[in-house]
Amino acid sequence: MSIRMEVWGDYACFTRPEMKVERVSYDVPTPSAARGMVEAVYFHPGLAWKIDRIYVLSPIVFTNLRRNEMKSKIPAATVRTAMTGGQTPLYLAASEEIQQRAAMMLRNVHYVIEAHFDMTDKANASDNPGKFQDIVKRRLRKGACYSQPYLGTRECTAHFGLWEGGEIPAIPETRDLGYMLYDMDYSDPGNIQPMFFRARMEQGVIDLRDCEVVR
Repeated sequence: MSIRMEVWGDYACFTRPEMKVERVSYDVPTPSAARGMVEAVYFHPGLAWKIDRIYVLSPIVFTNLRRNEMKSKIPAATVRTAMTGGQTPLYLAASEEIQQRAAMMLRNVHYVIEAHFDMTDKANASDNPGKFQDIVKRRLRKGACYSQPYLGTRECTAHFGLWEGGEIPAIPETRDLGYMLYDMDYSDPGNIQPMFFRARMEQGVIDLRDCEVVR
């Protein structure tokens, strides 16, 4: 069972993990970012979303912005201490920690995400693919979501809906996008590993169905 979800917005930032200080966006959404947008509309433990294709409908345009960000975060050890009754402050003073950082972001983005789902062993006896597909399509038509989908970072709000048209008018551009983050491997919670793949856009379409994933 598959769906086509249309998403668009004024800004997007699908951050490259190799950029440690200032954010630099990939040219297109990562598969994990696309999956996150679909799951924001409908998540259920009885199904697992897989992204098949990403269609790019607007030209790829970058812009530079400066944003206020926090330069540090609360250490996990501090949180554990507070949870066990320790007297330690759990806050960051914005006036002391805030700093401006540059970001290279995408402007005026428009995509169609084609995805399907597989049933998992956590599905109930009454669950079936037809039921889930009807729910997802109904939510997309109504604009309903569990959490607001976003385009890479939370301040880049994504507008969304169900693509009900026929042929998708992807941009007529072919581009080698190099190695891109595919997803995170959570099979070992103590050693979470990133997964990458060699991305290529053919006539505005990134096909993810048979891509080779490397760790």
